[in-house]
Amino acid sequence: MTRQASGRPGQDRAWRRRLLSPWLTTPCLLALALLAWNGFVTHWRVSGFILPAPGPVLAEWGALLLSPGAWLHTGLTVLGTLAGFLLAAGFGIAAGILLSLSPTLERLSSPFIVAFQVFPKVALIPLFVVWLGFGLGPKVLTAAILPFYPVMMNTLLGIRSVPEGLRDIMASFGAGRLPLLRRLELPYALPFVFAGLEVGIVLSLVGTVVAEFVSGSSGLGYLLVSRINSFETAQMFAIVLHLCLVGLVLHGAVRLLRRRIPGRS
Repeated sequence: MTRQASGRPGQDRAWRRRLLSPWLTTPCLLALALLAWNGFVTHWRVSGFILPAPGPVLAEWGALLLSPGAWLHTGLTVLGTLAGFLLAAGFGIAAGILLSLSPTLERLSSPFIVAFQVFPKVALIPLFVVWLGFGLGPKVLTAAILPFYPVMMNTLLGIRSVPEGLRDIMASFGAGRLPLLRRLELPYALPFVFAGLEVGIVLSLVGTVVAEFVSGSSGLGYLLVSRINSFETAQMFAIVLHLCLVGLVLHGAVRLLRRRIPGRS
């Protein structure tokens, strides 16, 4: 009896974990949201021009998936996003490491970094067009400057979070500044860096789409603007849904990479 009684709480917790698994709860919540959306549109007789029902939107999304041109636009958006993200990751991590090595440089550059962060960077897109012309260049640059700050700051905070006791132990073994950075600080900071990268990949996608709004002649952002201009609301919602799924895939790829690369325990 005692064994059975002690085993029940563990079994109950296991069942709760299964019931609350994202693979089960997410489709249920999505289905509830679609039912609520359809019920609202049907009950209040909302015009499809203002808010289409889920059925037409999903039908348009299915047509989008079967269109070769839509996949070309998707590929160009993903290309701009990944190129900008890689630039932001490289320069952001390097800047965070550099600032951690020189507190004086951090104090001197802090006002300029904060000023650049609070500046509305979308306003720079027309200037990027003047410099780089229409095409991939403005998209990549916009996708790079948006995530630069969170990647840099997370790298810096991760290096700063190393306990002083561990630094003292490494120093007692004669480790210099660069071995200390390579063997202790960077592995310890990896969870912080990847937290910044998970935010950064989403910001890169946002930057790419916004650049396509302003300067693009291709990509999902351009496709979305063209549907808005032609008042095709259902297709517009389908493209937004497509963009959400692209963002989920990119974010999931970064999270998968985070699990594959070992950091501190």
